[in-house]
Amino acid sequence: MEWFRKAAELGDARAMSNLGFMYAEGRGVPKDDVLAYMWVNLSGAHGDENARELRDMLEKWMSGNQIEEAQRLSREWMDKHQRK
Repeated sequence: MEWFRKAAELGDARAMSNLGFMYAEGRGVPKDDVLAYMWVNLSGAHGDENARELRDMLEKWMSGNQIEEAQRLSREWMDKHQRK
């Protein structure tokens, strides 16, 4: 988890996707659909097609408020990391 997070913070799409999967399944972290969506959304934005598919699957069981929160977190992450 720690290494995936470090790589994701550096913009690695595969690490982002792995984090999203871990949050979606609750593997090594508490299950959290909002964080799962955020990470796979970011991974998809960095070119990972498989992450986009997982994001679309997550949307099917998330509330509108959860999706909105995940999208907000994604935007905040992008804003923070694009300034570096």
